Amino acid sequence: MTVVALTLAIALTLFVQTLPSLDLTQSNLRSTVILDRDGQLLRPFATADGRWRLPAGAADVDPRYLAMLKAYEDRRFEDHPGIDPAATLRAAWQWIRHEKIVSGGSTLSMQVARLVEPRSERSITQKLRQMVRAVELEQRLGKTGVLDLYLQLAPYGGPVEGVRAASLAYLGREPARLSFAESALLVALPQSPEARRPDRFPVQARRARDRVLDIAAARGVIDRAEAEAAKAEPVPQARKSFPMIAAHAAEQAVAADPDARVQRLTIDKRLQASLETLAAERASAIGPALSAAILAIDNRSGAVIAQVGSAGYLDTARAGAIDATQAVRSPGSALKPFIYALAFENGIAHPETLLDDRPVRFTASYAPENFDLGFHGTVTARIALQQSLNVPAVDLLEVVGAARFIARLRSAGATILLPRDTAPGLPVALGGLGITLTDLARIYSGIARGGSVPTLVRRVQPVIASGAKVDQAASERTITDPVSAWYVADILRGAPPPENALAGRIAFKTGTSYGYRDAWAVGFDRRVTIAVWVGRPDGASVPGLVGRVSAAPILFDAFSRYGGEPEPRPRPTDALVTGTAGLPPPLRHIRRDAPKTLEATLGTPLKIAYPPDGSRVDLGLSDGARAQLALKALGGQPPLTWMVDGLPVSEGMRRQSAWSPEGAGFARISVMDASGASDSVVVRIE
Repeated sequence: MTVVALTLAIALTLFVQTLPSLDLTQSNLRSTVILDRDGQLLRPFATADGRWRLPAGAADVDPRYLAMLKAYEDRRFEDHPGIDPAATLRAAWQWIRHEKIVSGGSTLSMQVARLVEPRSERSITQKLRQMVRAVELEQRLGKTGVLDLYLQLAPYGGPVEGVRAASLAYLGREPARLSFAESALLVALPQSPEARRPDRFPVQARRARDRVLDIAAARGVIDRAEAEAAKAEPVPQARKSFPMIAAHAAEQAVAADPDARVQRLTIDKRLQASLETLAAERASAIGPALSAAILAIDNRSGAVIAQVGSAGYLDTARAGAIDATQAVRSPGSALKPFIYALAFENGIAHPETLLDDRPVRFTASYAPENFDLGFHGTVTARIALQQSLNVPAVDLLEVVGAARFIARLRSAGATILLPRDTAPGLPVALGGLGITLTDLARIYSGIARGGSVPTLVRRVQPVIASGAKVDQAASERTITDPVSAWYVADILRGAPPPENALAGRIAFKTGTSYGYRDAWAVGFDRRVTIAVWVGRPDGASVPGLVGRVSAAPILFDAFSRYGGEPEPRPRPTDALVTGTAGLPPPLRHIRRDAPKTLEATLGTPLKIAYPPDGSRVDLGLSDGARAQLALKALGGQPPLTWMVDGLPVSEGMRRQSAWSPEGAGFARISVMDASGASDSVVVRIE
């Protein structure tokens, strides 16, 4: 007997030495999965060879499934070293008695070995190989590692592998919470995956499931009443689609980092799914071939929390595969607030400055009209922006300069496209340029943040727990100063809302491009900025497609789905809140009969001679001294009005004046003459 045992031991040793090293490279290949900010699945991708093999571990699966799996497949899994001696001896005796393999005596570890090194034949040599590999696997990975590998590799029919992919494909949800019937079905299928596929052979699948339930009851995992109740549940008879939430964002993430198997985006799955439904429903109601896009940005962090690229990714009639958040389109009037912000920032206008809305021809070929083809006479800048009047916006753009306006948008990080071989002109005020929904949302978020445009964050780096702070990029750009940003936000919060919506809750602006091709609506509060686009992906005209009617209702609905109470930005302490009569005379009314450019038509152009732009002026403030900064201007038509950070300087009506700073820091100094010409500089006071 000793000789026989020794001979078997030597033979087994020699057999082990003939085996190549255990290679888990192919077994560790997983589907790429895109997760939301809390780790919930947004969209999986098949492996390169077309298999659905999603990462999963014991912690991701319902404990009842694990209990049934061990009771059915390997009752002594926690105790053996990879081989169950009792099961092996039973299988050997049956082989000797029947002269063929009746049962394999396979442990879960041996099944994993077969999945890691698949072989088609059933032989003693192959069985020995599995036994050796099972021991190797347990020594290398431990019980938890072996179980996790089974959960990811077990076959479930067709290209579906692993319990997580199977649960999504047959049950339509993650395997974290399963009923007894669902758990039993997922235990039963890997035994004969093609013959028991519930989408093809539901009768066989049900029979196998019920057998697992009977065994689970017999072995005390569940009681008999629970088993009988579970048998009454129907077996799913069709494959379900894998999740495809934030499909465009997921594709962009994979393209940016194709080697990453797990990527966590800053997307909020709940909000994303709700806004995708909203976009699909509203686009369908507006008309055929129309699509819609929605982008939501967390203003605090710059994180993109929702990116709806179309009204349905798989809707070919609406060209759903096109991501409209990245498409360059004409914004219509949606950029008007930034013209006003630039005018406010440079001391050219104030929300209560009077503007003329009358028929005017700016050039021989350019005489803009309002959307309603009427004119409103003299109005404040506040009313002009809230009503989206065209002539006042073009009037202000002529003052600040179209090239300067475009340069400011670009310096804030927005990609602006102009018609080929053309310089920036006054039509850019009404949408004569191209911009993406993403860039439009970013610069509006800058207004919501007090002028600081966020660098968009799309991935949680590194992967962190839910609720943790999202990494913010180091550099940010500026769209305007804090006071001007507050002026614009305060004005837009008073814009008339769409029908059946509450007024005064969010700051928002709409836009309609020339020819009714694009409808826009962008809104924000202190927390979030949401931008909406509606139109045809091919750019065709859609009569009646108007931002206020088509896009604004979607925007307000999107805010309600975001939830919570809107939070307006607090008023800066240096904001000038007054009526028109309380403004310095040059700010009360911008007149068309007076020159408005820095190059005044009469006399020397107005220019600040001191302090120089970008200079540092040491007034001894760091030592506690109290001193005045001299102000000096050249040219222009008196009287002059001096302003610092948007507030008038007392006694500042002459070419030479002085200002007493309250402390060190940056200051924007502006001067305006009687004709409306202005100049400004930024200096650092120390």
